[in-house]
Amino acid sequence: MQLNIHQHPSDQSINQSRSRSINADQILKIMDPKPPLRSTNSTANRHNSSTSSLLSKSLSDASTQSLSSILNNPHLSDGSWSGWWSSTAAVQIPEFAPPVNKTLGFEITRSDFTRYVSSISDHYNRFEDIRNHSNKENRDEDAINSHERAGEALVACLREVPALYFKEDFALEDGATFRAASTFSTVAENAVLQEKLSQYLDVVEVHLVKEISLRSNSFFEAQSQLEDLSLKIVEGCGRIRELKETIRLLDVDLVDSARQVQDLNLTRSNLLALQEKLRLILYVNQSLAALKLLVASADCAGALDVTDDLKNFLDADQLTGLHCFRHLEDHVAAAIDSVNSILSAEFLRVSINDAGDKDAEILSKAKARIASPGNGEDNEVYLQQEEDTSSFHDRLLPLIIGLLRTAKLPTVLRVYRDTVTSNMKTVIKSVVAELLPVLLARPLDSDFKPGDRIVDADGGGSSLASKLRSMSSESFVQLLGTIFKIVQAHLHRAAEVKKAIEWIMSNLDGHYAADSVAAAIAHGALTAEMASVADTQSGSFPISSQKNVIKVSPATTTSNLSKNFRADVLRENTEAVFAACDAAHGRWAKLLGVRAILHPRLRLTDFLNIYNVSQEFVTATEKIGGRLGYSIRGTLQSQTKAFVDFQHESRMTKLKAVLDQETWVEVDVPVEFQAIVDSLFSLEDDNSKSIANSYNEMVASSAEQPSQSVDGITENNSKTKDAHGKSSIHLISFRGVDYHMVNCGLILLKMLSEYIEMNTVLPSLSSEVIHRVLEMLKFFNTRACQLVLGAGAMQVSGLKSITSKHLALTSQVVSFVHAIIPEIRRILFLKVPEARKGLLSSEIERVSQDYKVHRDEIHTKLVQIMRERLLVHLRGLPQIIETWSRVDETDVQPSQFARSLTKEVGYLQRVLSRTLHEADVQEIFKEVTIIFDIQISDAFSHVDISIPQAKARFLKFCS
Repeated sequence: MQLNIHQHPSDQSINQSRSRSINADQILKIMDPKPPLRSTNSTANRHNSSTSSLLSKSLSDASTQSLSSILNNPHLSDGSWSGWWSSTAAVQIPEFAPPVNKTLGFEITRSDFTRYVSSISDHYNRFEDIRNHSNKENRDEDAINSHERAGEALVACLREVPALYFKEDFALEDGATFRAASTFSTVAENAVLQEKLSQYLDVVEVHLVKEISLRSNSFFEAQSQLEDLSLKIVEGCGRIRELKETIRLLDVDLVDSARQVQDLNLTRSNLLALQEKLRLILYVNQSLAALKLLVASADCAGALDVTDDLKNFLDADQLTGLHCFRHLEDHVAAAIDSVNSILSAEFLRVSINDAGDKDAEILSKAKARIASPGNGEDNEVYLQQEEDTSSFHDRLLPLIIGLLRTAKLPTVLRVYRDTVTSNMKTVIKSVVAELLPVLLARPLDSDFKPGDRIVDADGGGSSLASKLRSMSSESFVQLLGTIFKIVQAHLHRAAEVKKAIEWIMSNLDGHYAADSVAAAIAHGALTAEMASVADTQSGSFPISSQKNVIKVSPATTTSNLSKNFRADVLRENTEAVFAACDAAHGRWAKLLGVRAILHPRLRLTDFLNIYNVSQEFVTATEKIGGRLGYSIRGTLQSQTKAFVDFQHESRMTKLKAVLDQETWVEVDVPVEFQAIVDSLFSLEDDNSKSIANSYNEMVASSAEQPSQSVDGITENNSKTKDAHGKSSIHLISFRGVDYHMVNCGLILLKMLSEYIEMNTVLPSLSSEVIHRVLEMLKFFNTRACQLVLGAGAMQVSGLKSITSKHLALTSQVVSFVHAIIPEIRRILFLKVPEARKGLLSSEIERVSQDYKVHRDEIHTKLVQIMRERLLVHLRGLPQIIETWSRVDETDVQPSQFARSLTKEVGYLQRVLSRTLHEADVQEIFKEVTIIFDIQISDAFSHVDISIPQAKARFLKFCS
């Protein structure tokens, strides 16, 4: 074990005696491997202490120099002590060399070593450098080790002495502690325990001394520095007292007078500022009073000027800190809200409510027309005639400028849009409510055929929908016309408002209010931007803070803000007119939807009246609003398609019934059917409007005298024959060719003309109409073939047989339809898009080819009839040849075979000549002649005419 005690030089004399005693005690412990036990007896302790003291003194006197060297050598390890003082170690006595004889034969001087010194000087200098460097490193390491070893002694002490004795609450009086520390059971064990405790105490003392020695140098050095610091502090305090006294003298002699002048100037400035602040307070109070009066008198421009001044004061922070104006910003905001309310109400009144008188005037005139239907249609156009456009613009100009200054014009335009929409719905509803009783009071003209009227689900109740459905189509058209005029008046008003706002926003160059409008737009744009910034921030900020936010934004400029604000205003302005048009379209579509179940069953003219007024309404509103009415166009398209579908179904049903009742008897063609042919098929492509006009005139004339039924046409025909004694039937002419007609052919012609009219007035459904026409033509051709060629008329019409006259008339009808198909195609294709013409054209060609095939089959059937009659007569040819062989045959008249066959051929020729065209008759009889030649030749080839009499008779028959 090693104990290093570093003594401070200033404390060496004080600790010298103690150092010796410690060294002696340490030596005794080292020399004795087993240290003696310390007795609890005081006499024994004193005896042992004196004995150790004597031994320590004797050893100390013997080797004081060696002991101090060992103790103060920092490079010795702990094991070196035991190696030096160990009892087993023997002191090595050095061997001394024999004495050298000092008597020399020559004198040695320093110069003798010059050569040697010069040879080793470099090596020696290098050695010195290395040794100096090594010493310096050793000193640094000693310093570091001394700090690192600080505390190692106590750690070693904790390792050697049990932890029980280091507890804070260690006390042998405690029973548990005493039992843990005193584990002896005999006297000998007690002595050993006491010796062990003494050893523990010595270990602690030794380590404490070691720790004190390690820290003694730092302690005394710190104490010396503390004394120096105390002297410097005392000296510094004296200097500070001197400086304070000097400063006090300078303040009294020089600074006080100048500071008094400065205080007076500051007081004067404060008083002037107070005076300005009081003037500002007075001005603000007067402004607030004036603002209340201006708002109460609805002077919006003056009120906005005052609010702008007050907002400038708030923005400039001139009122900051004035408790009396802590609510000024709220007062200004409330005043601006009041001004906005006044401007908004006045704007809505000028833009919308002034149109009420015009609505009443339109309603009164409509009621007068309904009450006096003989007055005719009123052609007055209800436009904005009451006030000049410039006057209307002048009324809107101050309102628009005020709303621009407060940045509320977009918001007011949104309110205006909603108000216009609701007002449009309300006006239409009120018109229906006022006119409906007047229209229902008129005599009810049925628009339907008997049995076609629809009964309402509520049993004909008094609901608005049932009343609308109970109206005639003429009354409903009058209702729609009145609604059209009122809606048109409101939309014209909305369009005028839109044009006025656009003029104010964009086209005021050279106007006296151009500068005011530009300033209002710039101010409103800045206000709107500040409001948007305030909405995006969390919490509320004063106006000044918001304005600062705008100013520091580099991407935001006045021109950009004004441009965006102007775009917002114009967009909302346009949306208002769009919304009004959409509302009108929606109500109109709803009115049409209520009667959707009735419109398909109307007559074509009645439906066209509703369709035309609806189409005019859509066109006019779209022109005013500038946006397509998709909803009302969809409703109108769906009802038009339903009308076409229903009309087609009803016509197909009627055509089937007519065909089933057809007796295939020729009828006299009324003049109206020839007029149809002339009006429809005698015009060029560019006269499609004339087609519609001609047809309308024809329908109007026929409406006064209802069309004849099938029986009526037949009876008329019969009467004509009886009166003249021979046939004087009027034929139908097309392109200079006359055609004999039957009743079903005329009905088909009438239906085709109606489809052509549908195609003309309903161009959006042109393709649908063409498909329906093709379907009807196919059905007529197929059914006619079944009834005549297939002999179906014998079952459904009660015909006893199908004669050649029936076939000839059928051929004429089929030929007429086949002839007019190209013209039908030309007229129908006027409204068909080019993309669909190819497919439809191929379908029409197939239908035309079917009619041609049908006509050829009829002609073939006529030829076949004559062939069958020939075969019947040829069965009696052998008997006739037999009579020719008789000698006594004196009959020179033609045979019965020839007379019968000639009679039947002549009858067929007369029938066909009166009905068919000459070319068709020649073609048919050409085929008959060929068949007769073949069949008669074949028949004679099978009989024997070798007898001279028979041969002579045959030659005579042939001649």
